[in-house]
Amino acid sequence: MTSSHTHRIGLNRREVMQVGYSMLLGASAAGITRAASTTTASGSPRKPKSMILVFLTGAASHIDTFDPKPDAPVEIRGEFKTIPTAVPGLQFSEHVPMLAARAKQFAVVRSFAHKDNNHTAATHHVTTGSLQPGVRFDKILSRDDWPVYAAGVSYHRPPAAGVPAGVNLPFFLSEGPLLWPGQHAGFLGPKYDPWQLNQDPNGKNFKVENMSIPAGFDVDSLGDRQALLREMNKGQNQLAAIAESRRLTEQQEKAFAMLTSGKVGQAFDLSRESNETRDRYGRHMFGQSLLLARRLVQAGVPVVQANMGKVQNWDSHSNNFNRLKKDLLPPTDKGVSALLDDLTTMGMLDDTLVVVIGEFGRTPKISMKDGGRDHWAACFSGLFAGAGVRGGQVIGKSDKTGAYPTTTPFSPDDLGATVYDTLGIEPGIEIRDRLNRPVQLNRGSVIKSLFTGV
Repeated sequence: MTSSHTHRIGLNRREVMQVGYSMLLGASAAGITRAASTTTASGSPRKPKSMILVFLTGAASHIDTFDPKPDAPVEIRGEFKTIPTAVPGLQFSEHVPMLAARAKQFAVVRSFAHKDNNHTAATHHVTTGSLQPGVRFDKILSRDDWPVYAAGVSYHRPPAAGVPAGVNLPFFLSEGPLLWPGQHAGFLGPKYDPWQLNQDPNGKNFKVENMSIPAGFDVDSLGDRQALLREMNKGQNQLAAIAESRRLTEQQEKAFAMLTSGKVGQAFDLSRESNETRDRYGRHMFGQSLLLARRLVQAGVPVVQANMGKVQNWDSHSNNFNRLKKDLLPPTDKGVSALLDDLTTMGMLDDTLVVVIGEFGRTPKISMKDGGRDHWAACFSGLFAGAGVRGGQVIGKSDKTGAYPTTTPFSPDDLGATVYDTLGIEPGIEIRDRLNRPVQLNRGSVIKSLFTGV
């Protein structure tokens, strides 16, 4: 990690407790009924759907993946060759051959853009569909954050009994004790937080009970789950000033019950899958995380965010090409391909939106000193499949070096509008923050061409 990523602000105990309890096991409570319109902005019937957000944390190079520039100078195009895809005329990097073979199953958007090259702020923007309030370089997780998609959906469309609002996996994005913004319900309050996994599903000791709390809490001395609940309630006096403060026992008991019984609890048991299936996804963190994401959606979880790697895995300031071809692209290519295959075979793709995207792209020009690409928010790509998305198309275009869109750019706000609309939520609907102030959920525009092909 370079010095440019150093943060100077830590978390005090009040801040950690405010954001921490619900990160253990945030069981969603009843919310407000969603808008009753019968169709989405894309024209499809408005019915409950699910989403798997495959988040390339640290930001993958768009030029070295889904928007190659084979005719550009070598300092732009890099060392990777291009390969044809299943869609005539469409080319990808040579290191995503499985996705290239499935290009008719998804759409590629090549004209995402925003203005913030800071990982934390950009992550918040992409995972919530809204700008971070009071954004600055070292802004960390806060209850002033905008809600993540799982929270926004749960607020208007409460999940079924025994199902959490969403699940984030496999790891919480943090640098030591510093928690990245855009990972919970923000100002909506803890009751809408997604569950947070904090371990590798490919690990030998992976168990459903090992849902983790953020750094700063010691659970080693707690003998059992009930002791953990009692310990958490000791902090109630510190939460008294928080508007959403309430006794946590009932909420946490429900969460533990979900984990130890029913479809959601069983979804975490990857041993229920055949060895052949697990091998198809890949016996690595990326593959098993995506398999778990599919199982959770299959069990009824509305939104799952699968972080492909820990913080900044894709942050290739140096050694870009070796890292991509050896460590990052092969497992992502295999895992996402298996996910699309399974969703299709199981008849789930029509009701599951799959989005593969990072917080921004990488610089068109390669650093000749260390072979890396730096942060580049002015142009990047995303993949979309399922839930009515028309596969086999490219939406938007970048210039000859991949530096800027040459068509109308799409912002993370537009991504958010598309997600909410697809999941049956009116993007511009009014919500209330924890101080009961009215705010608009999202201010973007639905990317209609994903669904219309026009």
